[in-house]
Amino acid sequence: MAREAEYRVKIAEYDWAALLDLWETIKAGETPDWEPGKAFEYLVLRAFELDGVDVRWPYTVTLAEEQVEQIDGVVYTGALACLIESKEWQKKKAGIDAIAKMRNQLLRRPAATIGAIFSRSGFTAPAFTLAQYLAPQTILLWTGRELEFALERKAMCGYLIDKYRYSVEEGMRHYNIVSEVIP
Repeated sequence: MAREAEYRVKIAEYDWAALLDLWETIKAGETPDWEPGKAFEYLVLRAFELDGVDVRWPYTVTLAEEQVEQIDGVVYTGALACLIESKEWQKKKAGIDAIAKMRNQLLRRPAATIGAIFSRSGFTAPAFTLAQYLAPQTILLWTGRELEFALERKAMCGYLIDKYRYSVEEGMRHYNIVSEVIP
């Protein structure tokens, strides 16, 4: 847990420009001061924080003194509560296991809670399909390109809400904020 506190202090120094620089080092696979995946995880949460929302940083959930979940973070914007999961793999796309994990986490939370999975290298076709049919749970998928797009525009919350609204209005779980089309 000491490392987590160090990461919180470190990421708090990043502004939007520094986050974009960090994003470039993540894409290049050059984050030696971070444990694998942690730079990506903290970048996502810091971007939401810079956009003015409440953030719960990574934490564990215990039951009967045993760790049952590791949560990458939670963001709150207005009445929307969103569990965050970050997958930072260089070449491997996030598959159905990431969707299933998030679904199980959402099953233990109030029905209005949604999930968002950020995957640097995108998602497999089965993951997109599974996310589409998880009613009543809502899991919004963010590719690395979408994250970069939102970072460049300093608009994480606005795009989270756009993705959520599309899910509500169209009944579709993935709205690509870059191309505005379903993959």
